[in-house]
Amino acid sequence: MAERLFQQAPTLLAVLDEYLVCHHLSRGWRTRLGLLNSDETQGLSISGLFLLDETVSLEGKLRESLRDDVSMQDIPVSLLGENGMTQGLLSAWPIRLESGSAGLCLAATCNTDLDRALDELLRLRTMHELILNAAGEGIYGLDRNGIATFGNAATMEILGWKPEDVIGKRVHDIHHHSHPDGSPYPHTECPIYAALRDGEIHRVDEEVFWHVDGSPVPIEYTSTPIRQDGEIQGAVVVFRDISERREIEHQREAAFHEIKQLKEQLEQERDYLRDEIKTGSDFGEIIGVSAALQRTMAQIDAVAVTPANVLILGESGVGKEMVARAIHDRSARADKPLVKINCASIPKELFESEFFGHVKGAFTGAHRDRVGRLQLAHSGTVFLDEVGEIPPDLQGKLLRALQEREFERVGDDRTIKVDVRVVAATNRDLEAEVKSGRFREDLYYRLGVFPIVVPPLRDRREDIGPLAEHFLSRTCVDLGRDPMRLSKQQVQQLTGRRWPGNIRELRNVIERAVILSAGNRARLDLAMPDDADTQPDAIIDLTPSDRTDFVTDSEMREREKANMIAALRYAGWRVWGPDGAAGLLGIKPSTLTYRMKVLGITRPS
Repeated sequence: MAERLFQQAPTLLAVLDEYLVCHHLSRGWRTRLGLLNSDETQGLSISGLFLLDETVSLEGKLRESLRDDVSMQDIPVSLLGENGMTQGLLSAWPIRLESGSAGLCLAATCNTDLDRALDELLRLRTMHELILNAAGEGIYGLDRNGIATFGNAATMEILGWKPEDVIGKRVHDIHHHSHPDGSPYPHTECPIYAALRDGEIHRVDEEVFWHVDGSPVPIEYTSTPIRQDGEIQGAVVVFRDISERREIEHQREAAFHEIKQLKEQLEQERDYLRDEIKTGSDFGEIIGVSAALQRTMAQIDAVAVTPANVLILGESGVGKEMVARAIHDRSARADKPLVKINCASIPKELFESEFFGHVKGAFTGAHRDRVGRLQLAHSGTVFLDEVGEIPPDLQGKLLRALQEREFERVGDDRTIKVDVRVVAATNRDLEAEVKSGRFREDLYYRLGVFPIVVPPLRDRREDIGPLAEHFLSRTCVDLGRDPMRLSKQQVQQLTGRRWPGNIRELRNVIERAVILSAGNRARLDLAMPDDADTQPDAIIDLTPSDRTDFVTDSEMREREKANMIAALRYAGWRVWGPDGAAGLLGIKPSTLTYRMKVLGITRPS
C-alpha cells in the first residue's frame, strides 16, 4: 500500500539505493520525464534526473548524506525533463530499504513561475539591450563607486573603446582624464561623478572624451543618478558626439565673420569712395591741349599699363589726384577700388590704424574691428596723397608693408596679405627731404619707380580758358543756375593771371563768380582777387592770328568809350546793382566809375 501511494504521488519523489541508483520514482517525476511505466525507471541513475554538469557535486553531497546519515535540504539543482530543464530545490534523507540496506529518499520541488520569470527577465534584458544598442548616443551605466557596469554599442562607435574594455573600470580614467588642452582632469572635479555624490542631474554642453587613438572627441553629456529606496545606487551617463555640430558652428562663425568683414569693407568703401567719386566728378576729365600737359598725358599712358609704382610731383592744386585717377583708370586694376589716403590729415597716433586697421579693444576707442585702407585697396590702387608728410618713425612700417605685401592689424597677430599698386603724390622736394634725413631713402626709391611731374597752370596758359569754361558749366549745374558763358575779355583776364594756387584756385574763382552773379553773366570782377589786375605776369599771350589787325591807342580808347556808353544806355545809366553797366561789362563798379571819369563820360541831362 505504501509503495503504491509513493508511486502514485504527484510530487517529485524518488528512492535511491546505496549506489545512488533509482528503485522507485513517483508518478509526478515519471510524468516529468515522460516515463509512464514505473518499470522503465528501474536502474535509472541520478544523471537521468539532474543536469549532468551538476551531478558531480550533487553526487558527492548525496554520498555524504548516506555516509554520515544526515539530511540535506533545499539544494539548488537543475531538473531534467521531457520538455527541458527546470531549476528547483532538492531535499534528501537516509532511509532503510526493504532489503535492510541503506538508501536515500529524495524530494524535489520545481518553480515553474520562477522559470517563467527568468525567461521573461532574459527576454526583457535582451530587448532592452537591443534598444540601448540601437540608440545613437553612447550610454554607460555606473555603480555607486563610478565603475562601469554597462556600455552600449554607440560607445564604441563614438570612442573606439569596446564595452568589455570599459566595464569594471572607471570611465573617467579611460577617456575623460584630460581637459581639451591636455591638462589633467581629476575625477573629483568630474560632473559625471558629482551625480553620485550630490544626487543631482549634471549636464555639460562642451567637453571632450578621448578616443582610443588618442584624439579628442567633442562631447555633450548628461549624468543622471539612479536611486533605490532613497539611496544612490549608481548613475546613467548619456553622451553624444558634437563634432559635426561644432564644425557647423565654426563654419557659421567663419561665415558671420567673413560677412562682418565684408560689411565693414563695403561700409569703408562707401565712406572712402563716395567722396573720391564725388571729387572725381567735380574735377571731370583732364582738360587741356598745351604741350606741357600732352607730355604728362604721354607719361600717364606709358606707365598705366605696367604694375610700376608711380610718384607724382607738382605744386599744390595742379591736379595730382586727377593724374592718379587717370593712371588707375587706364590700368588692369580699373575695375578694383582706388583708395585715397591723405597722409597729411592723419594724426600720428592713428597712422597704423588708418593704414592697417585694428581689432576691437586694441586701444581706447576701438569699439569694433576696422578694415585698414591698404586692405580695402586689395587688388586695386592706393593713392598716397602728400606722402612727404608721413612722420619718419612711421615710414619704416609703411615700407615693410609695401615690400612684403603683408601686415598685421593693430592688436591682431594674424598676418593679412594684400596686392596693391601704389601711386604717391607730394608737393615737396623728396630728394631734398632724403638728404636732410626727414624721408627714408629706401621708401623714396620704393615709391619713385616712375616719377611724373605735373606742370603748374602758369606753364599751360592755353588750358586756362577750357578749364574755366568747364568749371563754369559744372558749377551752374551743381548750383541749379542757368548756363553762363565767359566773355573773351574775361578769358583774357583769367589767362593773364599767374595762378599760384593753380587749378584749385581757378576752380574756386569760377565758383565764387557764379555765386555772386544774379543774371546770366558771371561776375568775374567780384570773384577775382584784388591784385588780379596788377600781377607782374598779367600779360596776354596772343597768338599770331590775333595780331593781324592793329588799331592805334586813340582808336582803342574811342572803342572802349563807345562800348561803355552802349552798356550804360542799356542799363539806363545805372552803374551799380545786378543789372548795372559794370555787371554787363564784367568789371567792378568802382573801376567803371574811374574809367568814365578818365574818358569824360557823363549821363546826358
